[in-house]
Amino acid sequence: MVAPTSSTLYRLKDFVFQQKCIPWSVSNRYDRWLERDLHFRSRRLYGMIKFGRIKEIVQPLTKGPNHHFFGYYEKSPWNKSEDKILAHEALFNDRPPTQDDRLIVGFVSADNSRDFNPIAETFAWNWQQGAMLQWHPCDADNKVLYNNRVDDQFVGICRNINDGTETVYERPIYAISPCGDQGFSLNFSRLYDKRPGYGYAGIADSFAKDNHSEKDGVFSIDMGTGKSRLIISLHQLANLNPLPAMKDTPHWVNHIQISPNGKRLAFFHIWRTKEDGWSVRLYSAKLDGSQLKCVLDTGSISHYDWQDDSTILVWAKHPQRGAYFLYCNVEDGGIRILGEKILTEDGHCSFSPDRKWVLNDTYPDSHDLRTLMLVRRSDGKRIDLQRFYSPKAKWWGEIRCDLHPRWNRSGNQVCVDSVHSGQRQMYLVELQGIV
Repeated sequence: MVAPTSSTLYRLKDFVFQQKCIPWSVSNRYDRWLERDLHFRSRRLYGMIKFGRIKEIVQPLTKGPNHHFFGYYEKSPWNKSEDKILAHEALFNDRPPTQDDRLIVGFVSADNSRDFNPIAETFAWNWQQGAMLQWHPCDADNKVLYNNRVDDQFVGICRNINDGTETVYERPIYAISPCGDQGFSLNFSRLYDKRPGYGYAGIADSFAKDNHSEKDGVFSIDMGTGKSRLIISLHQLANLNPLPAMKDTPHWVNHIQISPNGKRLAFFHIWRTKEDGWSVRLYSAKLDGSQLKCVLDTGSISHYDWQDDSTILVWAKHPQRGAYFLYCNVEDGGIRILGEKILTEDGHCSFSPDRKWVLNDTYPDSHDLRTLMLVRRSDGKRIDLQRFYSPKAKWWGEIRCDLHPRWNRSGNQVCVDSVHSGQRQMYLVELQGIV
């Protein structure tokens, strides 16, 4: 489906083809010419036809020969002053990392110098989320958090980029509260086995033979002392309104995210349903694990973001209908659809800092192109920003390079990871004059 805010030329073309004024074969040839030929030969002309925009809003943030990426979409790589952007640097781009593969964590300057400044190295990482690199909320100009493997243990590390001092936490950090006092963790070894592309290689899962251990699940980390404790167990989740399909099958958790004001956390409870399949429940709880609530239980649930402390936007199967982006109220259980006719596929959604816009992307289409877009919440207006080439024949599965679009703190820029140049690099998208 064409976005309603595409250029006038593109809307005219869509109207003509939809009305069948032109044969399908002609329409198909036009699309192939536009998306496969013009897209690569003349970016300016393509942008004018596709988006009604001559100005190029996408600029490279990093450069080769090494590969650079940030990872997931729910963390902003910009520091508080917005003059540094966190990044990972890798020497290869064509296979999953092994336990012996080193990744460098660092940053680039926001002035488009494109020079990578290394901070440290890690052996706990993946292509989807890197080493969970993020700024520490208590000092978002000087302290960075990332995970590593030290002495046969996955740990979280806080490093001061000015003096090099470090604090080591006994568990790897997945998410951290907005005030920086609590971190949250899960079993990355189990993820490595159960959900390739999201776990870390090098350490065996201690609970591999247990389908839902009482000692594994969601952990809270005291960021002052570094100590951790289990707040929600897999055993607890497996026994909450159990389904027949949950019996005698492995369970795990993933995708912990904290609400904007730090009142609640959300996460996925996942269990294996087939050899390569799984089913998901979306849960919410207070930060101590109490007031645990199942927000959505339709089996098929994907990417999400908190709008506020009571509302989650998530791509999922509707209880009575198909799959949509759903607003889910964690307090009263209410559900409503966002962009039913313009958001027709899964993507990595996130709210702008002022909560007026939803940033989203797509997986590669039939032309191997991913679309980056904005949706205005007030009226559902969709603005397509750019299309990025991402050939599935080369980058798919756990080595795929999703755009994973992320906002800066001011809400006037985003950055993405992309392989359209043949390398995995980061790109800045300027939103001045658009939002």
